Amino acid sequence: MSSNKCKKAKKSEKGSFYKKSFVSSWLFAVPAIILMYLFIWRPTVMGFVWSLFKMKGYTPKFYIGIQNYVEVMRDTQFIPLFLNTLKYVLWSIIVGFLPPVLLAIIVNEMVYFKQKIMTFLYLPAIIPAIAVSLLWKQMYDPTEIGLLNIILAKFGMSPYQWLGDGNFTILWIVVSMTWKSFPGAMLLYYSALQGVNQELYEAATIDGAGLLKRAWYVTRPQIMGVLILNFVRQIIGVFQVMEQPLAMTGGGPDGASASLGYQLYKYGFVTQRVGHAMALGTIIFVVLIFMTIFYFRLNKKLEETL
Repeated sequence: MSSNKCKKAKKSEKGSFYKKSFVSSWLFAVPAIILMYLFIWRPTVMGFVWSLFKMKGYTPKFYIGIQNYVEVMRDTQFIPLFLNTLKYVLWSIIVGFLPPVLLAIIVNEMVYFKQKIMTFLYLPAIIPAIAVSLLWKQMYDPTEIGLLNIILAKFGMSPYQWLGDGNFTILWIVVSMTWKSFPGAMLLYYSALQGVNQELYEAATIDGAGLLKRAWYVTRPQIMGVLILNFVRQIIGVFQVMEQPLAMTGGGPDGASASLGYQLYKYGFVTQRVGHAMALGTIIFVVLIFMTIFYFRLNKKLEETL
């Protein structure tokens, strides 16, 4: 009888322990859930609902269905803005995808001053995005006092209209975005490189493989999962670009650098067409939802293969 009582007492103690841990876990999660509700779920749902109404300021007046969506899609600027957004994504892949990978590999191969170099390279990540945009705007100054034009003058070249050249404005903005964002991506790749078996590097070195061959035949297969996932994450992040064209060009010249995110800002705060802003925000949200679903499915497949 005493043994049965002991077993029951132990079971009750375990049950109370699990209950306490369950309650404490939820208590820790409640603040995050409240913040998610206030700043993500509620505004998203309200934005979708308000996109179906005729708005006066930020007050819904009467239901109009999908009229806001139709007007946004029929806007003569919608297709050019969508194409500009795709250009941002394309240039970010061309300019900003490989440099963090190469820098992570180089730092990983270093023997001396590795931590100091990483600290130096990470500095751009701690500067606010708007400050970075304003800094690069000054560097792109089209007059003779612009830093890049001063460098051109040293080679006997005339000043160049950096952000004034509509054909390459997006490229120069993406360069500034890459300078700001590459440290975080580099740190992610460097962390992935720490999980690569060092014996593989040693064997490749013994076989006479140099840095490039080791990077291609050893490093690349080992971090391919991280490369693909960060590739998708970069597309999702750049698709929402807004503050860079706002701070650096105001969408110019002649709308050459405007994006869907920038147009969303104009709808909401410049032209006060709040219904259109809500509709465009919902369109962007739906596109990003599909990208996010693709990201998670890809992540699951990669986890299963690893």
